[in-house]
Amino acid sequence: MANPKRRHSKARRDKRRAHDAMKVPALSICPNCQEKKLPHRVCPHCGYYKGEQVVEVKEF
Repeated sequence: MANPKRRHSKARRDKRRAHDAMKVPALSICPNCQEKKLPHRVCPHCGYYKGEQVVEVKEF
């Protein structure tokens, strides 16, 4: 098994980790209640998906 001869520098390590940051999720607007929701999912606020109510939402 190969072993590294020299250690990798901090710059090289950090360049590799440049893409590891958390990304902001893409949000869309619910056409029924105008709240933000994840695309291609049932709206957690009103329970509608593609113009139909598919989930009964409980009020808190």
